[in-house]
Order: sequence, then structure tokens, then C-alpha cells
Amino acid sequence: MRNRDPQALCLRPGAPRNLTTLRVFASVRDRRKGFLVAGGVAFPCALGRSGIGTLKREGDGRTPRAALPLRSVLFRADRIGRPRTLLRLRAIAPRDAWCDDAGDRRYNRLIDRPPGEAEERLTREDNLYDVIVELGWNDAPVIRGRGSAIFWHLARPGFTPTAGCVAVEGHVFAKVLPRLARRCRILVR
Repeated sequence: MRNRDPQALCLRPGAPRNLTTLRVFASVRDRRKGFLVAGGVAFPCALGRSGIGTLKREGDGRTPRAALPLRSVLFRADRIGRPRTLLRLRAIAPRDAWCDDAGDRRYNRLIDRPPGEAEERLTREDNLYDVIVELGWNDAPVIRGRGSAIFWHLARPGFTPTAGCVAVEGHVFAKVLPRLARRCRILVR
């Protein structure tokens, strides 16, 4: 199933134009790394430092085993061009943060915070959040302490573990985002 040509998703005749499902699974060699499969093409990805798990709690480092709807795409307009996608799209503002404080009524939501106040600031110095796909985890309804800020974002060199997100190389977003249907989801298994 793994295609060694990362360009194949864009070039393969008959490849799906509106993908409704992406699949993520862990590597048998390292549970903190895995593969994101889109249209029959597998791309390496980083997973949470605790691998994939069914029971998710705030700060546990697990990537949730679930069907996660893709809610929206956030991007750093000061660093990259506007991504091509059918998903809801929003440029990240300097004060944007994600609330990961289970005691806050805005838990697991995009919030406006002055610099220095939020732990999960979206305008990072590194490039991990230059493109973020908000994944629908613990948001309908929000249950405090069940985990927040589960994103699909850019990976660190060497695919080092995330705090519970799915992370890929930048070229994957360029290839996959334009092919996603409005109601797409990631199946993490």
C-alpha cells in the first residue's frame, strides 16, 4: 500500500479528487511514529509521545484512537501562502491561542490572549504551526480534562513525537489539502 513516490497523489490518474477519509496508523517499530494514508498513498507522520490510545486525558501525550472530523485549517499568512482547500480557512492572528486549561470555561477552544498568557500559542517561533488542521476531538460536547488542541500540523525534523497530534512534512499538506472533501475525517487506528 505504501507508495514510494510522494508526488503520486497529485500525478496518479484516477486518484480521488475529494477524499472523505484519511487513515493514520502507528509503525510496528515505533508507536510514536506512523503513516498517514491519503488516496492510497502513505506518508510518514509523527504521533503522540505515548502512541495511540483509547483513553485520552489532558497532557497524557496520546494521539486519540478515533474518527476525527477535520474542522478547519489555520495558517501563518506571514510565513506561507494561502493553502488550497475546501475546508474552512483562517489566518492565524498574533494573539491566537488554544485553551488547554481544563478549569477555564473556554477549554479546548480557539481564544484571544495577550502574548505570554497562553501555553498553546499558535504563533510559534518554530514552524510546527505554520499550517494547522483543527481535528474534532472533545468538542461536541467539550468535557474538561479529556484532551485539547489535537491538531494535524507540521512535523519536526526526524518526526520526533508530538503532545498527541498527528504531524507530517509540509509537502504533504500541499498535496493532500486541495483533495479533501468539505466533510473529511481522519481515522486514527
